Amino acid sequence: MNAAHARGHWLRRALTALVFGFLALFLFLPLIAVFHEALARGWAASWAAVTQPDALAAIRLTLTATLIAVPLNVVLGVCAAWAIARFEFPGKGVLTTLIDLPFSVSPVIAGLAYVLLFGAHGWFGAWLDAHDAQILFAVPGIVLATVFVTFPYVARELIALMQSQGSEEEEAAIVLGASGWRVFWHVTLPNIRWGLFYGVVLCNARAMGEFGAVSVVSGHIRGLTNTMPLHVEILYNEYNFAAAFSVASLLALLALVTLALKSLAEWRLRAQTTPEQSP
Repeated sequence: MNAAHARGHWLRRALTALVFGFLALFLFLPLIAVFHEALARGWAASWAAVTQPDALAAIRLTLTATLIAVPLNVVLGVCAAWAIARFEFPGKGVLTTLIDLPFSVSPVIAGLAYVLLFGAHGWFGAWLDAHDAQILFAVPGIVLATVFVTFPYVARELIALMQSQGSEEEEAAIVLGASGWRVFWHVTLPNIRWGLFYGVVLCNARAMGEFGAVSVVSGHIRGLTNTMPLHVEILYNEYNFAAAFSVASLLALLALVTLALKSLAEWRLRAQTTPEQSP
């Protein structure tokens, strides 16, 4: 028994060391390298790089696309999760599969699909041109691409949470005479608030860091349609490494903040779903 316990103890230590070694090599060291290169020429040079007009335009565009895409995905995700978790209807399996589509389709393919739809020679290109409307190489196209790649995060998190919680409390509220909206605001929403927060955090992180789909539909117009990831790529390709890593460090900081918020949401979700132990 002692020998088996000792083997299990050493195996646990070996696996823990392996995981931490992997994280150090593929996560911590690259992250440290980003901040080191960003500050290699001093704080002043790094600050100048992130406050340069093109960089500020990229930051504004990234925040604009995120502030539009995330609320849209919250509304769509809550509606989809509520429908799937609470009701039975024809096509439910198809809807569940479609929600996972952005996970299985390359973001580049999604961008190309928008080009085929809204490009100059696309399905709606002539109509858009006749009405002097522009989707591609403008903010609308970037928002559409961002919404597509980030849609599953809120819906997927809420579907699993709502299915595990069941509908007993909502049914009891309806029996007591509460309307559908009152049930949602006073029963459903309080029960899913931390799951919703978790999905929003992941959706926000993906929206700010999206590259593939946005790269296809943006046109790479400096100061106009470049988001932060695209601006980093341009600076790096121009061998302006200090500026590239300075802007990249902002994305890294956002990732660290996202990680902290994600950990908070996970802790709250565990506290919410773990039944209280009776004394």
